[in-house]
Amino acid sequence: MFARTERLLLRPGWAEDAPALARAIADEAIVRNLALAPWPYGLEEARAFLAKPADDLLPSFLLFRRTSGDPELVGGAGFARKANGAVEIGYWIARAHWGNGYAYEAGRQLIEIARTLGLQRLEAGHFADNAASGRVLEKLGFRPIGRTVPRHSCARNAEAPCKLFSLDLAAGDEVMAA
Repeated sequence: MFARTERLLLRPGWAEDAPALARAIADEAIVRNLALAPWPYGLEEARAFLAKPADDLLPSFLLFRRTSGDPELVGGAGFARKANGAVEIGYWIARAHWGNGYAYEAGRQLIEIARTLGLQRLEAGHFADNAASGRVLEKLGFRPIGRTVPRHSCARNAEAPCKLFSLDLAAGDEVMAA
């Protein structure tokens, strides 16, 4: 699955993206805020991630900034099924692109894709020490569910408090304006 926004191309990651992926995400400040990404994150980790089978029902994307030249990898986003069956979204943005609204823009597109897939509800979470991610979720219309739970972070090699959010797509909770 592919998607375009005003500034981004969302597409599956391909094997040839490994060097760009490794450069973009190889930053402890990024991976410590992701549950499954290891630290250090290098070319081997990027290759392993890109070699994983894709889930056609719950896609993941690399985010490329659309330019007049070659697109530039700025992050990643996608869906995952939690152990309880709920669908969760996640995203990350390369440090050089923080503060440009790319997480919000990608998140809006994920919500539209979720609607296309017939999903009624989305969940998300952010580590308590990553307030910027919480602001993105709130701007997208996710609401805190009032629970903070321990969640393992591979990069931290420890559990950290994670604040939980949900979005009821059937109720039209999301905020689509910039």
